[in-house]
Amino acid sequence: MSTRSDRRWAELARELEFTRLPELRSQAEGWRTGLTGLTALLAVLVLLKGRDDLNGLPDWARNTATGLLVAAFLLLTTGSLLAVRAAHGAPERQILLGGQALRRWTEQEVTRVSRALAWASLCCVLGVISVVGALIVAWVTTSAPSASPVEVRTATATVCGELILVDQQQVVISAKVGGKVSLPRATVLSVKPAKTCDAAP
Repeated sequence: MSTRSDRRWAELARELEFTRLPELRSQAEGWRTGLTGLTALLAVLVLLKGRDDLNGLPDWARNTATGLLVAAFLLLTTGSLLAVRAAHGAPERQILLGGQALRRWTEQEVTRVSRALAWASLCCVLGVISVVGALIVAWVTTSAPSASPVEVRTATATVCGELILVDQQQVVISAKVGGKVSLPRATVLSVKPAKTCDAAP
């Protein structure tokens, strides 16, 4: 024996046929907004920071990271377009006057919107994975920048190496020959950058 609650659920199930398409379009609008924001953010980051950061990578890593970023941009753009299609539909010239024709069109449109949403969400996931992959490649292959060598000249000698410390008492450098060298500040005549310590006298 059906209760009032059962009848109400049955009514809601029948109404769902008429509300399914607007609900799907509302979901698609949210996906469209999110995907558009991700695409714009990726484009801005690549334009502002990408080139400088990728130049310091080895060739294979730079090519891989660039390929992943391009793939991410294409995936996110495709997902945005699919979400737009799902949210707003395709341009239709057909005017549906009959109830059965409208029902068939609604059922077909629900299927198309559901499929477009599924593809848009897949593109979003793959795009984010591609961005993360590019970041991992960049992090793993980026080596710490080496300090520029300096040439320290005293009255008796010239020492070349990486500068470690300069204070009022001493100048400390890490020389290729001799290791860590501490020179009294009073004996230092000049400190200047050196292209390479091999050329130092």
